Amino acid sequence: MTRTVNLPGGTALPLIGFGTWELSPTTAYESVRAALEVGYRHVDTATLYRNEADVGRAVKDSGLDREQVFITTKLRPQDARRARRTLESSLRLLDTDYVDLWLIHWPTGRNEFVSTWRELLDAKDAGLARNVGVSNYSPEQIDELTEATGRQPAVNQIPWSPGQHDPALLDEHRRRGVVVEGYSGLKNTDLGDPVLTGIAERYGVTPAQVVLRWHLEHDIVILPRSSRRERVAGNFDLDGFSLSKEDVSAIDALGR
Repeated sequence: MTRTVNLPGGTALPLIGFGTWELSPTTAYESVRAALEVGYRHVDTATLYRNEADVGRAVKDSGLDREQVFITTKLRPQDARRARRTLESSLRLLDTDYVDLWLIHWPTGRNEFVSTWRELLDAKDAGLARNVGVSNYSPEQIDELTEATGRQPAVNQIPWSPGQHDPALLDEHRRRGVVVEGYSGLKNTDLGDPVLTGIAERYGVTPAQVVLRWHLEHDIVILPRSSRRERVAGNFDLDGFSLSKEDVSAIDALGR
């Protein structure tokens, strides 16, 4: 069963997403097809990645109903002044009438800071994006958007890993009701760390699976990516074990 977290508007966001950063068009298509066959129902792309058309084609060719797949794309800050046109282009490339989540990829310049967020809210009101949020923003920047518009981002996508995580920062997001999506969780981790290899050995899983499961224990959305089918499957296969409180604490301590 796909584990989900509810976004403020009530949309169910699958906790395990498939990331497509740095996947070339052909690889993106094949990897997304593999991910959907394995059971992923959440795919993350961006204008910057230049693979939206391939992601869209993979979703279409999977045979799944559009409603069954949660699709995220992101707006580059340099496209802030043509935000709506950029989203419309993304929708054409993805071959869909809407995205489930549209994020500002990282903070824009001061002149466009609030106006860009208003553009995302307008797109949501127009039904082009079911949910809108940000990526790489601080809680203070989120507050600035919320105070200016009365509406806060549903999601903040930020780097998160055992070696680079901040419980206080997570609390700040939880207090605001903003869902945290963690990226580069595996890339920024030493998978040979004895803490991780020891736990992996005990459960008969890989250190990568331990790291991803640790994210889920904290209710953080994960976006692992791989072009190898066995890894795509392994990164999704996280239900066969759970970490004890002691395991979680030991992994938490890697960030200190």
